[in-house]
Amino acid sequence: MKFDIIKKDIITEIWKMLAPIQSIARPVSSILPATGALVAKRTFFAPTEVYNKKQVIVTKKTGLDILNDPKLNKGSAFTADEKDRLGIRGLVPPRPQSLEAQYKRCKTNLDKISEPLEKFIYLNHLQNRNETLYYKMILENFVELAPIIYTPVVGEACQKFHKIFTQTRGMYFSTADRGQMSAVAANWPYDNVDVIVVTDGSRILGLGDLGAGGMQIPIGKLTLYVCGGGINPRNVLPIVLDVGTNNKELLNDPLYLGMQHPRLQGEEFHAFVDEWVSAITDRFPKAVIQFEDFMMPNALDLLLKYKDQICMFNDDIQSTGAITLASVLATMRARGGTFADIKKETFLCLGAGSSGVGVCETIVDCIVAEGATREEAYAQFYMFDHKGLLGKGRDDLLPSQQVFMRKEYEGGKTPAEMLEKIKPTCLLGLSTCPKLFTKEMLSFVSSYCEKPGIFPLSNPTSRSECTAEEAVEFTNGNLIFASGSPFDPVEWKGKTIQTNQCNNSYSFPGIGLGLVSSRSTRVPFETFQVCARVIASLGTPEMLATGKIFPDLDNLRAVSLEVGIEVAKMAERMNIATQFPPKGMDWREWLKHNMWQPEYPHIVVKNL
Repeated sequence: MKFDIIKKDIITEIWKMLAPIQSIARPVSSILPATGALVAKRTFFAPTEVYNKKQVIVTKKTGLDILNDPKLNKGSAFTADEKDRLGIRGLVPPRPQSLEAQYKRCKTNLDKISEPLEKFIYLNHLQNRNETLYYKMILENFVELAPIIYTPVVGEACQKFHKIFTQTRGMYFSTADRGQMSAVAANWPYDNVDVIVVTDGSRILGLGDLGAGGMQIPIGKLTLYVCGGGINPRNVLPIVLDVGTNNKELLNDPLYLGMQHPRLQGEEFHAFVDEWVSAITDRFPKAVIQFEDFMMPNALDLLLKYKDQICMFNDDIQSTGAITLASVLATMRARGGTFADIKKETFLCLGAGSSGVGVCETIVDCIVAEGATREEAYAQFYMFDHKGLLGKGRDDLLPSQQVFMRKEYEGGKTPAEMLEKIKPTCLLGLSTCPKLFTKEMLSFVSSYCEKPGIFPLSNPTSRSECTAEEAVEFTNGNLIFASGSPFDPVEWKGKTIQTNQCNNSYSFPGIGLGLVSSRSTRVPFETFQVCARVIASLGTPEMLATGKIFPDLDNLRAVSLEVGIEVAKMAERMNIATQFPPKGMDWREWLKHNMWQPEYPHIVVKNL
């Protein structure tokens, strides 16, 4: 009896000691469903969060694996509930913070950095730690940071890739993987891939062969797909096809990360790409594949080979063509005309590589659509390469270049020699050679043409055919200016001359959004005509009067939505769409629903 009393007193004291713990502990009843499937109120400090279906991520990862996965990691934003469920209590700071608070901290730190490449490195590290926070940062400051994450700074990042490399991202398929590419493709840990951007590093921007360092280009392009087109970052994949390099500096650099042998050529190269295409489309049959920065003639050969087999396009040839065509069409509007006036234009194009040919072919397609014959359309172009005019006697031209040959003139003549004969109304710069738009050329064009199109499209800025200041000064402010890399507006004689970035970031994110949302099986050439006409229609009369032909880049998501809607409708009309809006939704509602937002998801752990 005495023992029972002592035992009872001990138990009473223990319960008193446990009382403070009980007041904060979660009761078992809060875990088990109650009558009517209601759950008892939780007693954790952090409130239960509300999520919608598209924000749920199911994973088998827990603990440090969660924190080391940038697609899952929330850093200091995990709630107390999540810390317990995911096994990370004690592994992160105890006080949960909002995404907004995290963003403000990172932006403050970023603003302390002055060098553009150092900003790039900071953002690269952030992307490798916490993708949601990274995309929040970019979207909140898109106009400011777009030149950092892409051109022009990405060019320097590619050149120094092997020197600033800290963490891998994306996939590499090298010559060492021949015969095993299906096995390599299986190593990607995510089954759902919507968009792939692939390069062989052979023609990076205007910088030439940078080999495996070209990886920064697919990474940057996919950031624009996410921020501009709302593609889910969990469903994108950057890829480098490492077939070697002919860059002697890289071949001899012990820090270089790629294969140190000369590039595969001819049949060997095409066999390599064939095996990769077969492996990657088996692994990700619904993915849109964007080919990026392949040198000529490989770029065009691959486009013609695969365009009717898989859902692919070439960004340099086709997306650049679309946004340049949009610039030309918008220039027609700025002059007070219509799209049909494109049949009256005369084009002088400096550069006959993949971008130059692709841009001009896209414009030709539009001229034909407005009622001209293809021969009449080609006759509106004068194309020059490093050897001069594509004219009579030039037996060194590729088939894609031969259609632009001017047989009435001797080949090899310089632009200066041909200027008065041609009398161009639009200058296209795709040469990657700076300062080719000379004072004499710009002054002459503006002397007889109202608002000539001056389009130095080469990237990065150091390769631009002229600057905005030079173009405005030498044309006496009589121009529509659009460049590949960004230039600030120019103050001229008491007024502001607006500049435009004729960058394919206006085109490919919306194209991707439309293709992914419709699950298109192909990317027909009509896609780029549709895209160009949509973008060219977006400038208001007030904008056009100041020389501004495109909306600001901070409206890129709105531009991409309009492009995506028309691309999806086109896919439906052409019977290449395999996915359609749910009942009760139209394409606009469906695409808006599909556009990813930088919000932390609800993470569910299951033994998959």
